[in-house]
Amino acid sequence: MSKFTLSDNTKHVHFIGIGGISMSAIARLLAERGFTVSGSDMKESSITRDLADLGIKISYPQAAANITSDIDVIVYTSAIHPDNPEFIAAKESGAAMYQRAELLGLIMKHYKNAIAVAGTHGKTTTTSMLSYIYLEGNTDPTVFVGGILPGIGGNMRAGKSEHFVAEACEYTDSFLHFYPTTEIILNIEPEHLDYFKDLAAERISFSKFINLLPDKEGILVINKKIDDIESLTEGKDIKVITYSLNEDADYRASFISYNEKGFGSYDLYVRGEKLGRVSLSVAGDHNISNSLAAIAASMEHGIGFEACAAALKKYTGTDRRLQLKGTFNKAVIYDDYAHHPSEIKATLDACTRIAHKRLIVAFQPHLYSRTKFFLPDFIKVLSAADKVLLADIYAAREKDPGDISSKDIADGINKGSDSEKALYLGKFEKIKNFLINNLKEGDLLITMGAGDIVTVGEKLIQ
Repeated sequence: MSKFTLSDNTKHVHFIGIGGISMSAIARLLAERGFTVSGSDMKESSITRDLADLGIKISYPQAAANITSDIDVIVYTSAIHPDNPEFIAAKESGAAMYQRAELLGLIMKHYKNAIAVAGTHGKTTTTSMLSYIYLEGNTDPTVFVGGILPGIGGNMRAGKSEHFVAEACEYTDSFLHFYPTTEIILNIEPEHLDYFKDLAAERISFSKFINLLPDKEGILVINKKIDDIESLTEGKDIKVITYSLNEDADYRASFISYNEKGFGSYDLYVRGEKLGRVSLSVAGDHNISNSLAAIAASMEHGIGFEACAAALKKYTGTDRRLQLKGTFNKAVIYDDYAHHPSEIKATLDACTRIAHKRLIVAFQPHLYSRTKFFLPDFIKVLSAADKVLLADIYAAREKDPGDISSKDIADGINKGSDSEKALYLGKFEKIKNFLINNLKEGDLLITMGAGDIVTVGEKLIQ
């Protein structure tokens, strides 16, 4: 890798909102590269405590006084509002300012093999699988992953080679700031509709993302199930590689089977030639699909099949991705980050292959806009569970419009049913108390959502 710099004069980099999963990863990398790093957040967390242990100065809460005269570069996210006092002070300071994605793009430019993993779902898992494969292949990669990955001891790994692996999120077109040489596109479905007008607008964004690949040398690994791939890649002089389950593609999984834990195995075919059997240690068809994408992006860069298969056997998941948490009253508790109907369906489908008597889902919807737009889909996919407990909507970056509630999901599930399959309980304490009184041996409980619903299961286990 070439000498790592931001500019000749950059010594001190400050992060507004340093506790975010991606912001903290960039902060760790810069600290390891010798920069002075500081940051702020609204409150302390396990992530900020880990950063402080590395010697990074962190201030609580965000305030104008955190912007000192020795800061050269300031990094912020789209979640920081313009009226944030620290953001206002940052703009007045004269220091260079970058959005998180912009800075990550500048870092990516230093790597010869820069892999960006994009798609509506599955980015974190696929990035994690890639990380394991590149480590197994002794390539010493630099990794940025949107979750805590035990295999690298966190959400970032600073390697010393030319290989770089990172998630690439489409929200606010942030991935258009990147400089990838290889891209993975896992799926393109309606999502982030508080930003994208519709699916057509989202596809335009992904087409622009593909345009970032260098002519003649760029590689695109893409799911063959995506509609009209040709229109996305039209006029682009790049290598396009497809993957699929059970249908013709460059990389194909066939003769799929599952063990008693729901873990999948399959025969890998590359351009019609059978290479061998791949056995996963994570459940679900969606993870077989993710593994194909990871294998394709690895083998196209010279990593052998044996290393790919060995790494995927070792990969047991990332935090909050159908993660086994423990037991309560002899019921088994999992946690999953799923917050889009397609993700929920994939997770619940995977659970059908895990032994249980009743499947209980404690779901916390994420964003009012997403809940309203996908309301019929949430009702349909959650109806596959035996019991659904609804928490209040996690607002994140939005304000309550007053026209949508988690109760609407519960009412939709129960409509036309004699039994009360879904319960709107709202507060976590009510959900926890219900589970204390009703969970029993043989039950499989999943706490599900992109907010903090995970704490419900953790408190039960404690």
